[in-house]
Amino acid sequence: MIPVFDTFWRYRHLVGQLIRREVLERYRGSVFGLIWSFLHPLLMLLVYMFVFGVVFKMKWGVGHTDDYQFGVVIFAGLIVHALFAECLVRSPTLILSKPQFVKKVVFPLEILPMVIVGTALFHMSVGIVILLVFNTFAHATVHWTILLIPVILLPLLFLSLGLSWFLASLGVFIRDIGHIVGILATVLLFLCPIFYPLTAVPEGARGLMYLNPLTLIVIEMKNIVIFGRAPDWFGLFVYYGISILAMGFGYYWFNRTRRAFADVI
Repeated sequence: MIPVFDTFWRYRHLVGQLIRREVLERYRGSVFGLIWSFLHPLLMLLVYMFVFGVVFKMKWGVGHTDDYQFGVVIFAGLIVHALFAECLVRSPTLILSKPQFVKKVVFPLEILPMVIVGTALFHMSVGIVILLVFNTFAHATVHWTILLIPVILLPLLFLSLGLSWFLASLGVFIRDIGHIVGILATVLLFLCPIFYPLTAVPEGARGLMYLNPLTLIVIEMKNIVIFGRAPDWFGLFVYYGISILAMGFGYYWFNRTRRAFADVI
């Protein structure tokens, strides 16, 4: 696992510059520019709160009477899915879209998935800030458990990075993988307790929900930010182990197959 962190530390300045360029490029030419990174999640949160709280008057489980909480809870889950989905969807075409880097032997291709994850993390961070502000004003309180947000998200970043390395490599050799991953990202969205609590799932099927890599993180994100509950430490411990292994395998796979990139592209 040390080579992964050694690569990040060695190229940390280059990774930071590429993330900054990636973020700015996304909004280049628009009137509001980088402000859109704040406006988009803010507008979506307002829509969720209005539609689910005011129009449908939906409540998140028994005993919750807040008209706007349902929209806030959904938003907390969606920003987790957005990070994971962006990494999955963009990775298969990552190397194919940058053939100029493949031809340059001196360029460290292994940092490109890091840039994707870093860019997705930037947008997620904006969403988290908006979530915390709205949740604070809505309930006039701040739970101490929000300090655990980095602890909850770190294993998801490890897993996303490992999958990004793996899919970036696989996408060079199997072009259809991008279409498959796009469908998979949608499936993961609905087979995860984002739009419904886990208690709404039949008891016999709840265990299967945890096969979705987003389920635990989504549940814990809602618990620590909105409900002020301590996380499932054992579940997180297991998730950390799996995500670190996935990151190590993805890094290994990428470096073993990168020699053939130039021949295929």
